[in-house]
Amino acid sequence: MKAIVLRSTGGPETLALEEMPEPVPGVGEVVVRLKAAALNHRDAWIRMGKYAGIVLPIIPGSDGAGVISAAGSGVDASLIGHEIVINPALEWGASARCQGDQFRILGLPDNGTYAEYVTVPARNIIPKPKWLSFDEAAAIPLAGVTAYRAVVTRAQVKEGDTVVITGIGGGVATFALLMAKQRGARVFVTSGSEEKIERALTLGADGGATYKDENWVKLLTAKAGCVDVVIDGAGGTSFDAALDLLSPGGRIAIYGATLGPVHELQVRRIFWKQLTVLGSTMGSPEDFENMIALFGKDGLRPVIDSVYPLERAAEAHRRMDLQEQFGKIVLAIA
Repeated sequence: MKAIVLRSTGGPETLALEEMPEPVPGVGEVVVRLKAAALNHRDAWIRMGKYAGIVLPIIPGSDGAGVISAAGSGVDASLIGHEIVINPALEWGASARCQGDQFRILGLPDNGTYAEYVTVPARNIIPKPKWLSFDEAAAIPLAGVTAYRAVVTRAQVKEGDTVVITGIGGGVATFALLMAKQRGARVFVTSGSEEKIERALTLGADGGATYKDENWVKLLTAKAGCVDVVIDGAGGTSFDAALDLLSPGGRIAIYGATLGPVHELQVRRIFWKQLTVLGSTMGSPEDFENMIALFGKDGLRPVIDSVYPLERAAEAHRRMDLQEQFGKIVLAIA
């Protein structure tokens, strides 16, 4: 099979198209003939050597949708031919509250979806919503379940809440906007790009502010008023600003730390304002099923930035590195 293989860390040029052995399903596994995959920032961090537990060579990719082509022992053979989407959260564990010790994400250390075929546990497949294309279905999994757990399971956003979502344009933030609006919230966004804020307004955002303005917290507070929830994936100065944005009794769900650690955190703001800090990582199998259900016939649609053929994965990564995208970047697999 053709696959994108990472054999050394570095820039996008390290992603090479190679011929690799077609995988064989083990006990409880299926082989999926992939029709589309999608990029996540996790893939770039692995490529650059900035992710824990890197083992090379590896086929990257967590997101994928396709058709089951083979079933291993213990798996119903009638599944062969079914169109499915892959839940990339492997071995979540027994508790819905948090992932277990064996939890890992497809694409490292297990070979991922930048390939014509991938092997996954049968319990990690779910029927593809028939009204979505393979490109759309592949765009959803990792970012969709991360957004769902942060917005719905952890922050419990409800109708009437005012929500601020940082870093709009990224996959998780864009899904978070769609999900919060679906739940009846007022949603405000931040970005370093005025164009991305304008794009968010077309998706239902109620306003936004660019963090390139040194007074953006005051500007956004003036627009949003009382802020009940912040959904943040950046950490660092973004998390620090969220503590100022939140009204007393507010809550912040944080799912990432792309800006690094928070320096000189003033803990007083947390206890004096009675704030709730909620960590959130990926999602449980129940989160994933509930999230996919949002993309029903008359439900949500993922926002796709661009589609590249598999062999142009390096070019797709260059676009992601430049942070030019709004929504998901997809790889079409012929």
